[in-house]
Amino acid sequence: MKIGVLLHGNGVYDGTEIHEAVLTLLALAEVGAETVCLAPNIDQFHVVNHVTGEEMTETRNVLVESARIARGTIRDLASLTSDELDALVMPGGFGTAKNFTRWAFEGPNGPIFEPVRKLIVDMVRLKKPVVGLCMSPTTIAKALEGSGISAHLTVGTDLEDSPYDIAGIAGGMESLGQKAEMKSVREILVDHENRIITAPCYMMDASILEIRDNIKQAIEQMVALLEPAETAA
Repeated sequence: MKIGVLLHGNGVYDGTEIHEAVLTLLALAEVGAETVCLAPNIDQFHVVNHVTGEEMTETRNVLVESARIARGTIRDLASLTSDELDALVMPGGFGTAKNFTRWAFEGPNGPIFEPVRKLIVDMVRLKKPVVGLCMSPTTIAKALEGSGISAHLTVGTDLEDSPYDIAGIAGGMESLGQKAEMKSVREILVDHENRIITAPCYMMDASILEIRDNIKQAIEQMVALLEPAETAA
């Protein structure tokens, strides 16, 4: 299995959620997958001081920052196509809603970075599994807008504690033609038709142990979706 891990910076408030990224890489290693970390060579929307939460007056590059998580072994998104991957995993963090889309500022009506849109749509059309963690299902929803594909996605549940407006975000995904479902951090959502797996992770108030288990669930389900293809081959 050759699995892409799509990163969008380094740090929850302006890039990739680091716990989710590292636990994704661990879960993939545990199932014997070959991982390919990738990120676009673009500037971040902005840089956030993770101590104060305030914006900083500097510029950082998404690929360079993502390489910190990948320990330097990373591909420029522009150099890779869906043909090279068996599946794609998208950790969360607000970089997905700031650097890939503008959901954090403009909601579902904002633009999406075209190479990210193309990769997601290509993977779904090829029936290659896509795993979206935390806030990343919003990017999947935006990518599929206008594609004719209507996916079942989750960013969590409004029946349990969350620091975010789960109902509002779910409504935004539905406005793009997707079907939002409520799931707790103890659950994942599997869209078998489109081979898309989504998991709430840190969209909910959760411990790192709960995040670990949620990601492990998602990766194990990804492997289950891949196994029939591998058996046939």
